[in-house]
Amino acid sequence: MFFIMPLYYLNMQLLFIHSDYIEYEAKEKTRVAEPISESKERIEEVLVVFIAVEREDEQDARYVVEKASEETISVFNKVGAERIVLYPYAHLSSELASPERSIEILSGMEENLRSRGVEVKRAPFGWYKSFTLRCKGHPLSELSRKIQGRVKAGEIGVEKLSKALEAEEKAESHFFFMDTGNKGGLIKPEDFELDGSENLQKFFIYESEKRRAVDKVPPHVELMKRLEIADYEPSSDPGNLRFYPKGKLIKALLEDYVRNSVAEYGAVEVETPIMYSVGHPSLKDYLERFPARQYSMAGKGGKPDLFLRFSACFGQFLMSKDMGISYKNLPLKMFELAPSFRKEKRGELVGLRRLRKFTMPDMHTLCRDMKEALVEFKKQYELCMRVLEGIGFSPRDYEVALRFTREFYDDEANKEFIEELVRIAGKPVLIERWDQRFFYFVLKFEFNFVDALEKASALSTVQIDVENAERYGIKYVDANGEEKYPIILHCSPSGAIERCMYALLERAYLDMEDGFLPRLPLWLSPTQLRIIPVAERHLEYIEELLPVLTGIRVDVDDREETVSKKIRDAGREWIPYVAVVGDKEVEKRTLSVTIREESGNLSLEKKALPMDVPELKERIEEAIKSKPFRELPFSYKLSERARFVGG
Repeated sequence: MFFIMPLYYLNMQLLFIHSDYIEYEAKEKTRVAEPISESKERIEEVLVVFIAVEREDEQDARYVVEKASEETISVFNKVGAERIVLYPYAHLSSELASPERSIEILSGMEENLRSRGVEVKRAPFGWYKSFTLRCKGHPLSELSRKIQGRVKAGEIGVEKLSKALEAEEKAESHFFFMDTGNKGGLIKPEDFELDGSENLQKFFIYESEKRRAVDKVPPHVELMKRLEIADYEPSSDPGNLRFYPKGKLIKALLEDYVRNSVAEYGAVEVETPIMYSVGHPSLKDYLERFPARQYSMAGKGGKPDLFLRFSACFGQFLMSKDMGISYKNLPLKMFELAPSFRKEKRGELVGLRRLRKFTMPDMHTLCRDMKEALVEFKKQYELCMRVLEGIGFSPRDYEVALRFTREFYDDEANKEFIEELVRIAGKPVLIERWDQRFFYFVLKFEFNFVDALEKASALSTVQIDVENAERYGIKYVDANGEEKYPIILHCSPSGAIERCMYALLERAYLDMEDGFLPRLPLWLSPTQLRIIPVAERHLEYIEELLPVLTGIRVDVDDREETVSKKIRDAGREWIPYVAVVGDKEVEKRTLSVTIREESGNLSLEKKALPMDVPELKERIEEAIKSKPFRELPFSYKLSERARFVGG
């Protein structure tokens, strides 16, 4: 296994519109216009394919024609159109191929599709055209694709993909919906009413298009920098971030919370190495079965003998192999929270959403058989919902995906099990069904957050693994004294810790877009209470209050700034509680408190409430009592703090 940089990529842009009809008329020709016999056309019941041929597509035109035709046929079959119109559309790209090569590639697609028995019409190239179409409006009626191509065969520079990744790229998935009110059963996308499920529709489009590359900077990137949470580290590999004190605090609190939640659930915590040998027989085979790109490292003689782990699976599996396990010990749960590494594609790396180095909570459960595995799967499904709720996400903040093989779903008992999971979710879910099992699992779920750019990211997940116990030689002794292979559940109750941070920031941005004040959950806010003195003489009273406020992260804005600027700065930092102290407050032994959560709408004037210190402390403690707590990571006086961003 070896990694090197690709020499070039092909990037044809395709936009598919399933339409009742399209009408177009060639109005005026350009200097590169091709001759036409008809200037006006109307085609009905049609898949319209708007196409931009890009400059790099010229390097392997035959490959581009073949791949673009395959994508077009795939969409054509999914939407059930009767015919296809290929429509050259330069506005999809600023890096266009030459007119001659564009016509050659478009003509090649036309011929390729026609040879597959499809009725095809190609709109003329090089003409200014007017057009009208009527989109059908079902969930698959608007799709886009980007033909990302191959590296030159035989050249140094080829990245060897695992069999699982190759299978994932070739896999034909079948998507459906399932609702709580339809008495079970799979509903085809074109037959499902998505009214009121806007995020579910966005999630479905993201999944069905399989477009993982990010072409815009998501809002959370600016927020993570401005709030001094995290930033890119230019001296490291892309996808490795630096975390400032506030970010490190949030990250550590999330880790504490997930660790405590899993311990309460009954898992024992272990620790395993972060690097392994590719020569180990079980690991070598597992590398081919796991859909992730690995970081490899040179060992003896410069050969890539080692790799950084992309999950805690194999460490825990190797540990389980050496254990003596009885049926009385099952279900047996092991948990680890430590860094993992995946060599994600450069174009997919962005902020806290997708990283090459991330912190993944990994729990594995050994079960006697599939019956016990399904019982645990349901428990962990509900555990994940509780964990996300504790972090600050309600079910309306994420979309549910259930993925399984056809063979698994054909069992009537399993159908009822899937329907029960949908009822627990309490809303429609996306279903993905594989005709064949490509990976080691037969069933998995994910809770997916849809961000401001309509990209979806998995948070919690659980998988039922039917391969790895035998692969690693993990056995238990049953009641009859016989050795058997357990079923293994893979569970990440929150998903990557960094991804939780990304989702919290993106949700805050979406709240702001809806006219609400952005905020973090109180227990995760680096400063929970900020006290602002009106004048220096009020600091003495504030110092008297601080010992009473232990157990709360309190800081004091003692800078030589105006009160109005201090209040504005507290707002920019999303401080949940801001207390102003002046002569009146000192006299009455109170605080004038503004509560961000109650300020609500951005357009509303923020109201300050008089509160005594015990009352304020009780209110904050009540809100955070079930959550982990850590002290401020820096001086409580703002005047003594260094700036980590924009210094």
